[in-house]
Amino acid sequence: MKKYRALIAAGTLVVALSACSAGGQQPGNTSADGLKGKTISFIPGVSGDSFYISMECGVRSEAEKHGLKVDMQAPQQFDPSLQTPIVNAAVAKAPAAMLIAPTDANALVSPLTQAKADGVTIGLVDTTLANDSLAVTSVSTDNEAGGAAAADALAKLIGDKGKVLVIAFKAGASTSDARQKGFEEQIKKHPDVQYVGAQINDNDPAKAASIVSATLAAHPDLKGIFATNQFAAEGAATGLRNAGAQGKVQIVGFDAGPVQVQQLRQGTVQALIAQKPAEIGVQAVKNVVASLTGGTVEKNVGTDTVTVTMDNITTPEIEGMLYKTKCS
Repeated sequence: MKKYRALIAAGTLVVALSACSAGGQQPGNTSADGLKGKTISFIPGVSGDSFYISMECGVRSEAEKHGLKVDMQAPQQFDPSLQTPIVNAAVAKAPAAMLIAPTDANALVSPLTQAKADGVTIGLVDTTLANDSLAVTSVSTDNEAGGAAAADALAKLIGDKGKVLVIAFKAGASTSDARQKGFEEQIKKHPDVQYVGAQINDNDPAKAASIVSATLAAHPDLKGIFATNQFAAEGAATGLRNAGAQGKVQIVGFDAGPVQVQQLRQGTVQALIAQKPAEIGVQAVKNVVASLTGGTVEKNVGTDTVTVTMDNITTPEIEGMLYKTKCS
């Protein structure tokens, strides 16, 4: 009898170990098949931005491979007071996971803490949080490196001499802060370039245009502008046009949306620092799926940028990186 019981115990142990090793599953994890039909909530920073639309395309493409649905909702402005109720409403629908670009590193901590407590697996895209331990993964552009690339591109455009301005799109947004920091550190390596500081346009092209007008009044010898996102670049170009300063002041924009690409082709913007938003979306979905199914999760994933000019915009590599206005 003792021998019989021992054999049963040994057999039970083998079955248990085999169950744990199959597919790398751990107790409490969902199987890959168990995800089919479930939802990922995608909450970008603002609606109508081709950067986030391109990211959405990547999210949807990768989610489809896993049988997941995507529920996308976005605030009308890059504003935590508008994004927070969207987060709360999404959590009420009990998604399997949430991918979010927090519009403020601190203001979104509280609602996302509650989301995690309610069992939602959180992944950060583009921007981050003061407490990123709330998320299983954070996928974004290396924004400091992108800002440094913008500094080098702008210095080259102005012949490594003259005054330059930064228009940052949002104080407190991690991406904007990092791009500004990267630019400021790198521009120090160009001793004959004078940095006149940064101003915030709150993601408003009209405000960026006003900033340019005021700066030109104070610094009529301004030579260059680094605009840290699509709306800042759009407004900067408008401000130069209104002041009759097109061609006299060079602009490097961050992002490669349709408006900016058109401005580059028209010569109102001289260079663009393009991100890879679709790749960010793909990597984010892969990692939250891995978290849900007991796979290997990359906590921090960085994607690179490329400098786009009229010299390379028609190459296949660059054409594939230009942002979309809809998913095909």
